Amino acid sequence: MDATTSETPTIQYHNIPDQPITTIVATQLPTFQPQQRHCFKDSSPGEFPLSDNPSIVLHVLTTCNLYAQDLAKLEATCSFFKRPANFDPDFDLSLSELAALDMCQKRAIFNPMTTEQRQHLKQRCGGSWKLVLRFLLAGEACYRREKSQVIAGPGHSIAVTSKGVVYSFGSNSSGQLGHGTTEDGWQPRPIRALQGIRIIQATAATGRTMLISDSGQVYAFGKQYFCENEIGNEGSKMVTTPQLVESLKNIFVVQAAIGNYFTAVLSREGRVYTFSWGSDGKLCHQTDPNDVEPRPLLGALEHIPVVQIAAGFCYLLCLACQPSGMSVYSVGCGMGGKLGHGTETDEKYPRLIEQFQLLNLQPMVIAAGSWHAAVVGQDGRVCTWGWGRHGCLGHGNEECALVPKVVEELKNVKAVHVAAGDYTTFVVSDSGDAYSFGYGESGTLGHDPENPEQEHMHADVLTPKLVTSMKQNYERVIQISLTNSVYWIAHTFALTESGKLYAFGAGDKGQLGVELRPYQTERRKPQRVDIDLG
Repeated sequence: MDATTSETPTIQYHNIPDQPITTIVATQLPTFQPQQRHCFKDSSPGEFPLSDNPSIVLHVLTTCNLYAQDLAKLEATCSFFKRPANFDPDFDLSLSELAALDMCQKRAIFNPMTTEQRQHLKQRCGGSWKLVLRFLLAGEACYRREKSQVIAGPGHSIAVTSKGVVYSFGSNSSGQLGHGTTEDGWQPRPIRALQGIRIIQATAATGRTMLISDSGQVYAFGKQYFCENEIGNEGSKMVTTPQLVESLKNIFVVQAAIGNYFTAVLSREGRVYTFSWGSDGKLCHQTDPNDVEPRPLLGALEHIPVVQIAAGFCYLLCLACQPSGMSVYSVGCGMGGKLGHGTETDEKYPRLIEQFQLLNLQPMVIAAGSWHAAVVGQDGRVCTWGWGRHGCLGHGNEECALVPKVVEELKNVKAVHVAAGDYTTFVVSDSGDAYSFGYGESGTLGHDPENPEQEHMHADVLTPKLVTSMKQNYERVIQISLTNSVYWIAHTFALTESGKLYAFGAGDKGQLGVELRPYQTERRKPQRVDIDLG
């Protein structure tokens, strides 16, 4: 995973002095005498000599970038790693815990925290630095913190480079491109008002864009409200350049999601806050729909840290990190079974989706489409559920699934990423291949027509199908983003390992960032966008 930004001070690994190789090699080595037990120094056989100087072991553990479960296995299998290390900064911690703490300090969102804030996060995660490390790494993987990313919003698009520079293009009727005008943009342009601010995450809705900086501040532009249901209202207030969201200034935000009638943000401590849609208690609170104050999500997730949020049409998914493992909670509208609880009942408070325990699946990544949802498990299996129109669940039919169901057609594929839109789903494998299924309108699935004479027909795909047009580019896909809105014809982006961006689908507002022929409104085949996100 990525380390801290360049502004973060270099971590000192417990005062291990830097020595040139020549100095170490030239050091006079002792003469070995027969029968002398040098491997134990002056200790008795059976004692580990490195316990006299744990700096060496600690240095190895921290520089190898081990995962939290690796450190836990060391403690479970060796008493040397289980007992207190008697070492700074906490003499009661084991070497594994100290290594986990050191690696936490490499994370950009952890380093600025005060001692009190760090201890509070530790308790929220279960009282262990290893669990804090797992929480931080899981969050970075889910929403690509500190890495390049692209957002296929409704009618407009946002691209963020690995250095935090933001480009926007497409529909701009409400100033959602952030360039200070309301003119549509047909070519990617950097948002100059953000010069000097490093952006690490973005989200978009109809007529609205939200960006999050590396210091946890949230910037918004376009229509000035936190619910998407006011689309097209005459006289709606708007801003055309990024403005700081004042009500979130005291919350260090790491992710945002917009899901029709509400907006949700996630803090670095794993707390979820929501705006709007509280007039009838839909999201745990009673508020005016136009309320601009963030309200904490109450109920089961008050004391459980969340690593990722995903919003669909009137519902919210939360990927939670507990000592027992990862789990998914859902809240909101249950129409079509998209909450995953076996019914279509609405939920006003977050409720655990229990089906993953029955499937013995450890959720790692979540995606919320307009009417259906998907999860990638640690073992690479993919589950989908909700409204199955157009085959968007990948089960070979259009039936609803009221609980998560494994996509059997992908049983020989190890998935690492999933994206969901309006009756459309994409899955990315560990080998960089992309698979898509669901609604084929505007060529948003990226498949060439099997019959050239049917080029303008948008056939649905009921089971996962390899996007061969991306495979022909010999590029490993690492992220897919597709429009998640019931109001706009969708477009899709594929981001490759080398930072190249490919676009396909609807492009009538310039949201693809590529040139279209006269009277052309879409691109069926992925085309390279002239922007380098690497």
